[in-house]
Amino acid sequence: MTTELKRNDLELLSVVIPARDEEECIASTVKHLHSELRQHDVPHEIVVVDDGSTDGTWNVLQQLKLCVPNLAPTQNTASHGFGRAIIWGLDRAHGDGVVIVMADESDDVRDVVRYWNVLNEGYDCVFGSRFVPGGAVADYPRLKLFLNRIANKFLQLFFRVEHNDLTNAFKAYRKTTIDGCRPLFAAHFNLTVEIPLKAVVRGYTWKALPITWRNRRTGATKFKIKEMGSGYLITCLRICLEKYLNRGHSRASRSRIVRN
Repeated sequence: MTTELKRNDLELLSVVIPARDEEECIASTVKHLHSELRQHDVPHEIVVVDDGSTDGTWNVLQQLKLCVPNLAPTQNTASHGFGRAIIWGLDRAHGDGVVIVMADESDDVRDVVRYWNVLNEGYDCVFGSRFVPGGAVADYPRLKLFLNRIANKFLQLFFRVEHNDLTNAFKAYRKTTIDGCRPLFAAHFNLTVEIPLKAVVRGYTWKALPITWRNRRTGATKFKIKEMGSGYLITCLRICLEKYLNRGHSRASRSRIVRN
């Protein structure tokens, strides 16, 4: 059994961008994103969350507001962390569609438009993959790539999900899906698996798209390989427990999956 898809019912896209010490690239990221969305007539707001930056990120955002009216910068005044920054932004987003984008321009802004179009086909989530035909990566660090492929294969097998890039944060959701996946607990990069896995386990519909990714050209990565440990494991075990305790009681009896 599948759920009925609602088409073209979304009114506003919220792009949530966590940013910590990104003064060198955040302006370029916001300007390119805004230009692409405006060119394709996508109604949008750009919610940039300054997650305790010690450089000039906040000052750059304040100046950027003068030329990008759709920009809505906010400072995370609570505990910091990649996951906490995204949750802070989600809590303040006004759109009925949400895309999580990195501050360093590693995500292709053209894919944001494609995500929006798929959400408007009626799907609850859009999961991009860099590792399928049509997808691509540029300058991916070898060790990070190796660990990424191992982690994603584990998630595929453990949760019996065909999608092979669950750890990538760059995904899109309906606001109703985000709310249906609450409460969100992950404080750091493990949030990148908490939301999509909860969406799958709770029966939301999703579609996969090939996407492109390139390594940052300025600044330093905030991801630490050591974070791919207990935090990820605890998140996976928590969702696995939910899956088996609530079997048959998800939003839909079966997720609808479509791949290009």
